Amino acid sequence: MEKLSFLNNLWILIPLIVWILSWKGIALWKAARQNQKIWFVFLLVLNTLGFLEIIYIFYVGERKEGGIVLDGETEKLTKKKIV
Repeated sequence: MEKLSFLNNLWILIPLIVWILSWKGIALWKAARQNQKIWFVFLLVLNTLGFLEIIYIFYVGERKEGGIVLDGETEKLTKKKIV
């Protein structure tokens, strides 16, 4: 009988790859837009099954309304009315 391994099971491997690449792409995009080079490198190099990316997206990389501080400079954000 053939032994089933994690990497030979495409029903697990494909959704896992989609999960990881989705979170990694969003986190890298946010880090690049906010000019956070150290976070960008960490997110690019470390593979954490999306956990580090999720933490970055929701806690570290979140912009605050009214302005944020980046490297000692204040960046003003514009408010858009969505109809």
